[in-house]
Amino acid sequence: MMLSLRALFLMVAAAALVAGEGAGGGASEGEERARLLAAKRVHNLYLVESRDIVVQYSVHNVGQAAAINVQLTDSGFSTEDFEIGGGQLQVKFDRIAPHANVSHTVVVRPKKFGYFNFTAAEVSYQPSEDSAEIQIGYTSEPGEGGIIAFRDYDRKFSPHVFDWLIFALLMIPAQLVPFMMWYNIKSKYTAVQRPKKGKAE
Repeated sequence: MMLSLRALFLMVAAAALVAGEGAGGGASEGEERARLLAAKRVHNLYLVESRDIVVQYSVHNVGQAAAINVQLTDSGFSTEDFEIGGGQLQVKFDRIAPHANVSHTVVVRPKKFGYFNFTAAEVSYQPSEDSAEIQIGYTSEPGEGGIIAFRDYDRKFSPHVFDWLIFALLMIPAQLVPFMMWYNIKSKYTAVQRPKKGKAE
């Protein structure tokens, strides 16, 4: 699972880094420029082999100008370790207005279990419509997470419907045999009692 305190610290640090890069680069004082804060977040409580992992990217423009040609690229999910279940690892936003935010979601499936380091994604953009300069920053870094083997997860969290069905079927003879014995004894006892009542009359 994600280390929440570490992830929060890295998120703040990376966001400050992106903002600092957006404000820097030789900009004159008072010039209106875009400043982007970016975060990468893994939504799953448990990371499981061959199961969907939802990753969300959020980009917020806290500057006074629109960010132009914003490109988000995440190279942290290699095809050797993950397959893409939905979304794109590289996405482009033509424009992010001042004080506006955009989000993007990707679904990945880990091909194997073990510990994996969820690294930061890269964000590049032009800080204003008149600027040809390209600013580069990074999202927050979720950090290291443990991917659980599917068999272990299934053993712990599966409802085990099939196992309960087998158990119920095995219990039927154990319940049926005593019932049949009781029913036979009851039938014989009733059959013996009836003639005696008739003879007494």
